[in-house]
Amino acid sequence: MSRISVVRDRGRDARLPGPQARLLKQINQGFTDAWWAHYHKLVEKRQDCLLSAPEHRELIRLTDQLEKREVKRLQALLKLAKLRKQSLTQLMKALRLTGLSGGTVEGGWADDLKPDDDINTIVEVITDEGLIGVGSAMTSKALVAAAVRLLRPLLIGERADEPMRVTEKLRQSTFWQGRGGAVEHAISGIDIALWDLFGKITNQPVARLLGGYYRDKIKPYGSMLFAEPESLREKLLQALARGFKAIKLGWRPFGRRDSKTDELLVRTARDTVGPDVELMVDAGGSEQFWPHGYKWALRTAKMLADYDVVWFEEALPPDDLEGFIELRRHAPVPIATGEVLTRRQSFRPFIERHAVDIIQPDCTKCGGLTESWRIGWLAYEHNIMLVPHGWNTAIGLAADLHLTAALPIARNVEFLTPSPYLDELVTEPFKPDAEGFLHTPTKPGLGIELNREALKKYGI
Repeated sequence: MSRISVVRDRGRDARLPGPQARLLKQINQGFTDAWWAHYHKLVEKRQDCLLSAPEHRELIRLTDQLEKREVKRLQALLKLAKLRKQSLTQLMKALRLTGLSGGTVEGGWADDLKPDDDINTIVEVITDEGLIGVGSAMTSKALVAAAVRLLRPLLIGERADEPMRVTEKLRQSTFWQGRGGAVEHAISGIDIALWDLFGKITNQPVARLLGGYYRDKIKPYGSMLFAEPESLREKLLQALARGFKAIKLGWRPFGRRDSKTDELLVRTARDTVGPDVELMVDAGGSEQFWPHGYKWALRTAKMLADYDVVWFEEALPPDDLEGFIELRRHAPVPIATGEVLTRRQSFRPFIERHAVDIIQPDCTKCGGLTESWRIGWLAYEHNIMLVPHGWNTAIGLAADLHLTAALPIARNVEFLTPSPYLDELVTEPFKPDAEGFLHTPTKPGLGIELNREALKKYGI
């Protein structure tokens, strides 16, 4: 009789859910090499009719052990097969929402954000087997909770491994009360959580489920607000010390005083970081009552080109499609926008009419990974770059890393810095490597684990 074969789970036994891992261990738990050597020696002696009476009794005892072990092994195999069948048909049972407060960074708006302001919500989707998927929505908990009351009846009982179909069902079924805004923001958080679940159920990273890895690392840009020259210089030096090789500066006081101030700020930034660090500028044109139009944007773009700025973001109000078309046509630097848009349909005219060089969906607002992936491929077909907007959380950053890994052309992800919601919310915080790159997580799902202590600290 040959030895019992060992069952493998494609080399990923350690990642199995607890009950499955225990069963697999039971299946593979066998006898020692010494036991097998003794057993085979007795079998050979029996074949040669050389067994003594005591050896015969010993062979009967060992055979009995082997038969009992085989019965237990078969029982464990049947239980494992049943569990795996169940795990592939997990259904959604509950949602858990946690607003974030106490670590909110400055926002740049006229009435600046305070640390206790609640503008990000962690969304957890829980299956009937207790598996948890994690998402993030860039909207207050109150608004997400209100949207979830609308969405919950459409979600509970649905499969947990079909994120594209399920979130499209949510979108289509809330046509009269949704079509963007807080409802779409809530769908975004749910969608990201469902992709996390899909990966955990199938034991695959999200990037592979989105189509596969075109790259396994990408350059983040440290994202921060402008400040007065001396303060700005200090902020930039801190970002360089954290390992960033690309930095984006945005909002006040840039664009709020005069052109001399604007150039002073950009010159200060370039002098501080040197010629080898990439610089991007975000005018913040989505701020309320934005005062500038096309001619200011074009004149400013020409100034930015003198300082080798990589792109000019939100130079106009986000709905000024015609203005962006003209600006993109004549500006000497690439033009970017898209962070406030929701639903893929809102992005179509900007892409199809070539209003931008870079489109910037925020997966925590625009409809999740599903919509961002669709927007990314539409942009690719029109030779437009996607760089995701990411002024949110470590969960949002993880989603952006998987998204950009699964698109043919990508160059950056946004990394809000410093921010407790980026640096503390996951057990293994993201950090640029020595070359200034982030590596896409390879564990199942988003490949991250929530830091429950940090969630208690900042959760409301």
